[in-house]
Amino acid sequence: MTIFSRIIAGEIPSYKIAENEKFYAFLDIFPLREGHVLVVPKNETDNLFDLPAEYLSEILLFAQPIAKAIEKSFDCNRCGISVIGLEVPHAHLHLVPIRSANDLNFIQEKPKASDEALKKVQEKILAAL
Repeated sequence: MTIFSRIIAGEIPSYKIAENEKFYAFLDIFPLREGHVLVVPKNETDNLFDLPAEYLSEILLFAQPIAKAIEKSFDCNRCGISVIGLEVPHAHLHLVPIRSANDLNFIQEKPKASDEALKKVQEKILAAL
């Protein structure tokens, strides 16, 4: 069971943004930028492109209102999206408020956000959803 499956199951606490029968979205506790959200299929599959076709066709539709809420909540040009998939063997999308392409640079340091900061970010995004 991956760490994401444990988060989805409620074994590990998270700052949930949205959920349906197929997907779970929550804040990254090591955000690239304030407002960094992970969108995870509940189907535990390592590689995004190994997901069943219905998941691939629906993940962006699930992410769309979250991305729009991120854009409303943070000073950014848009919500960037990235699929890296190397750090956790469970397919996922990164939604990040960006001003430039460098804001999606995963090589930069990602300090752990405080619980207080994460709660404020969660409240901002949920209010915009």
